[in-house]
Amino acid sequence: MTASNPGGQDGSATGAGSATSSQEPDRDGLEQSIAKLLTIGIYISIALLAIGVVLMMLDGIGPLAGGPAFDLGRLVPDLAGVRPAGFLWLGLIAVVATPTARVAASLIGYARRGERAMAVVAVLILIVIAMSVVVARAIET
Repeated sequence: MTASNPGGQDGSATGAGSATSSQEPDRDGLEQSIAKLLTIGIYISIALLAIGVVLMMLDGIGPLAGGPAFDLGRLVPDLAGVRPAGFLWLGLIAVVATPTARVAASLIGYARRGERAMAVVAVLILIVIAMSVVVARAIET
């Protein structure tokens, strides 16, 4: 027993003090990585949408004129042809994909840290997102 700790054991002997301090840098690293991912995703989305809007203005297309339906097969040719629809659709895809990428990054981080409960939650969220895409595609056709 020590005078500073009447129980006789200090926190480091049980691992109680070291467990949280060793997880904090790892947790901070995961949070920073996710923050970078979200920031980059939003910047890319904004840039693509801005390019699409500028191309619309240059082509004399009004914002309320409507646009082509989403067709994944036309995306690459529209981008290669520098048409507004390609940039607008890719920008919208990036907007939707950014939070999904955040969940996937969280899943990887939780799995690496051994946080099974949080990894399961992340998997369930990804399943809900995937089901939403499938249902939306089924309704569209």
